[in-house]
Amino acid sequence: MHQIFIDGQNGTTGLQIVERLKSREDIALIELNEPERKEASAKAEAMTAADVTILCLPDDAARAAANLVPEAKIIDASTAHRTDSRFVYGLPELGQGQRQNIEEAMQVSNPGCYPTGFILLMRPLVEAGLVEPDQSLFISAISGYSGGGKSMIEDYQRSNQAAVWPYALSLNHKHLPEMQVYAGLSKPPVFLPHVGDFYQGMLVEIGLTAAQLTRSAQPQDIVKIWRDFFEGEPNVTVHEANDTEALQGNFLDPQGCNGTNRVDLFDYGHGEQHLLIARLDNLGKGASGAAVQNLNLMLGLNEHIGLSH
Repeated sequence: MHQIFIDGQNGTTGLQIVERLKSREDIALIELNEPERKEASAKAEAMTAADVTILCLPDDAARAAANLVPEAKIIDASTAHRTDSRFVYGLPELGQGQRQNIEEAMQVSNPGCYPTGFILLMRPLVEAGLVEPDQSLFISAISGYSGGGKSMIEDYQRSNQAAVWPYALSLNHKHLPEMQVYAGLSKPPVFLPHVGDFYQGMLVEIGLTAAQLTRSAQPQDIVKIWRDFFEGEPNVTVHEANDTEALQGNFLDPQGCNGTNRVDLFDYGHGEQHLLIARLDNLGKGASGAAVQNLNLMLGLNEHIGLSH
């Protein structure tokens, strides 16, 4: 029986992780009462007893918790350590050897939801030499309003308005560093996220013109690059070029991966213009599903236990 401690289990991501773990017979959750959750000594004791601790905390609190027990195995679901060289980036599909890095790691940073989609779209193209690392990229994305945690959920529900709202207009979104580093870029992209009138689900979109590519490419060429890169990866589904079967009328449903640990990749366009789209569940592969996948790897288990594709 593996002992797991979730620090911050009552937050949006923590609750989703608990939901995925509570019925498992190989997992026992270490739980603290309300006063103990604020005591460093009680948290340190729980971390010492746990096989793995999952931090579902704000960044500053995650940094403090990560230093409580230096020898503890940790998965940090915050933004605090995603580009920290002491932490392994918890995206097994990132490339050759990444899965083993996670298996052997003491400290793993769980990826952000938007970066997961962006990195899986772009890193194969950069590695294939189709997109130069210094290329200027623009990302538009939409997430369900659960993506911002409790505060965004409360704000959106309180507003009582059905709409799509752009945010992070200062262009310094906290996900930009990991987007740049793990996509293999030399500079951050311009990133415009939106919150939509639905609870969960996500689309991450990149527009590319022929002038931004190093050679001529049709959508099927990009699809082939993705398929070669993600061969054997059950959590990544690469769709046919210009896949109309995936549409509902003229629309692509951002909720199409909800309840799964899957990322769908699409290329709509032609030789002069490409619209690359990643679809995922921002609470699944974008957060709690990824954390459970990383947990399974760190425990030496089949990484897909408790998850659906």
